[in-house]
Amino acid sequence: MRICSLLPSSTEIIFALGLEENLVGVTHECNYPPQARDKPVVVNSILKNKGKLSSARIDELVTRSRSEGKSVYLIDSELLREIRPELIITQGLCDVCAVSENEVMEVCEVLENGPEIVSMEPNSIKDIMDSILLVGEVTGTERRASEIVEGLMKRIETVEKKLSGERHRPHIFCLEWLDPPYAAGHWVPEMVKIAGGEPLLSKVQEPSFKTTWDEILESSPDYLIIMPCGFDIEKTLDSIEEVTGKVRQWHALRAVKKGHCYIVDANSYFSRPSPRVVSGIELLAGIIHPEIFTQRPKDNSVLNLKNHFYLQTFLG
Repeated sequence: MRICSLLPSSTEIIFALGLEENLVGVTHECNYPPQARDKPVVVNSILKNKGKLSSARIDELVTRSRSEGKSVYLIDSELLREIRPELIITQGLCDVCAVSENEVMEVCEVLENGPEIVSMEPNSIKDIMDSILLVGEVTGTERRASEIVEGLMKRIETVEKKLSGERHRPHIFCLEWLDPPYAAGHWVPEMVKIAGGEPLLSKVQEPSFKTTWDEILESSPDYLIIMPCGFDIEKTLDSIEEVTGKVRQWHALRAVKKGHCYIVDANSYFSRPSPRVVSGIELLAGIIHPEIFTQRPKDNSVLNLKNHFYLQTFLG
C-alpha cells in the first residue's frame, strides 16, 4: 500500500506501525522520526522563513490568509500524481495546523487512481488512541496498533497510580501562542489533569482560543507552561521577549514570581496528536510534582525560564 501522510502526527504513527517503506509522501513539517525528512514533500507552507518570523507576524499572516479565503498550505498536485498514493491521511481539526480535508478532496479529483482518504479529528487522549487504531485498521496492522495503544495506556495508568494519593493539584495555565496569547485546548487540558494539575481557562476537548494577559493574570496560575503550537524550545526562546520584555503583567504573575514558568518542546510532545503526547503527560507530571516524579528528562524537552535567565545573567 502506497501511503501519503499529510499530518506530522500520522507520519509518526505510520513509522510506529513499521510502515515507513509504504510511506511515499509527507508534509514539510514531518520531521519525526528523522527518517521522515527523506520522504517526498507534497505539502508546503505559504509562510516563507517561518523560523525567523515573530509569533505576532505569523498570526497576522495566517489571519489575513483565512480572511481572504486562502489556505496556509500548498499541495504539490503534480508530485501527488507521480507518487500515486493509494491511501491519503489528512485531518479536519484545524486548517491552521495542517492542510484541510476539503483541499485534499479537491486535489484528489484529478488523481486517476482514486485513493482512499482517511480524515482524523482527535480532540482527546482517547481520540488520539483511536486514531492509532484507525490507521492500523486501514493499513492491515491492527495487531501492532493495539500493542502500541496498550503500551501507551499503561504508561498513563502508571502516572495516575503515582498520583492517586496526591490531593495537591496546582493550577496550570498552558500558553499555546505568545502574541496574541492563546489558551491551549483540545487534549492539552486533559494532559494537565492526568499529570496532577488543574487547567485554567481552557477546557477538556474544546478548541484553543485567544485570551488576554489580564485574564491570565486574574486566573493566578501556580505554573505557567509555555508551549507555542509548532515551536520547539529553541524557537520559543528566540521569541520569548515578545512576552517577557513587552507584557506589563508578566512579572506580576504568581507563576513567574515563584519561578514556576517552564518552556516545553511543544512541537514534539503537545501540538501533535501523536503517541508522544504520553511523553508530554510524563513531562508535565515531572514539572508539577517533582517530589513524586524524580526522574528528569534526558533530552532538552523542558526548560525552567527563571534558571535560563539566571544563567544568561551569570554567564554574561
